[in-house]
Amino acid sequence: MNAIVPLLAQSMTSLEIAELVEKRHDNVKRTIENLIVQFVIASPQIEDVQKEVNGRTYTGRAYKFTGEQGKRDSIIVVAQLCPEFTARLVDRWQELEAQVAKPVDPMQLLSDPNLLRNALLTYSEKVIELEQKVEVMQPTVEAFDRIATADGSLCLTDTAKALQMRPKDFISLLNRKQWIYKRAGATHYVGYQDKVQSGYLEHKVMEVTRGDGSTKITEQVRVTPKGLTKLSKLLGNNHV
Repeated sequence: MNAIVPLLAQSMTSLEIAELVEKRHDNVKRTIENLIVQFVIASPQIEDVQKEVNGRTYTGRAYKFTGEQGKRDSIIVVAQLCPEFTARLVDRWQELEAQVAKPVDPMQLLSDPNLLRNALLTYSEKVIELEQKVEVMQPTVEAFDRIATADGSLCLTDTAKALQMRPKDFISLLNRKQWIYKRAGATHYVGYQDKVQSGYLEHKVMEVTRGDGSTKITEQVRVTPKGLTKLSKLLGNNHV
């Protein structure tokens, strides 16, 4: 009979990372949030965690890094915080992977009530967790679908407001991430061709009236509904 291999992916919280690198948890979370905004790492799941201090248990919120993506992103976080502790983090991930990959003898599982009960609880909790995630995500997924198929587009300032960012910070972010740029001698931004071809950005020719009453033709880069959805997902922002 083949051995049973647990299906749970290895995971690590930002609280564990803080303990590994000997930093305050709030500083670790701040570093994670900065890397998310800069599109360096994906936005991880947030969960409640408990920590015992001087005999008292405290509950707080922590980021949870899971699977290969979580492993990659957590290593980036530690490299940013404290490069000398990167090896320690890699060792910890290897320990977690060894625990997940360790096979369980099915006969031992069936003959040990405690082991069997724990295994069933683990799988039941995983199923419940996945069901809850689907239920919570459904309204967001539907909202993103509605946005992505909507008509029209937004200027950069209005897009920044929709994503709850300051326009200056938002434009700077798009510039760094090669969504928009300025041509030599130009005063307005244009979109990178790959973002336009992907349907994230579009250009509109507009007639602007000068102070002396004369008019001029100018080009404006605008964010499409598809682009807004893409940016919102990258930022982990569900308030659009």
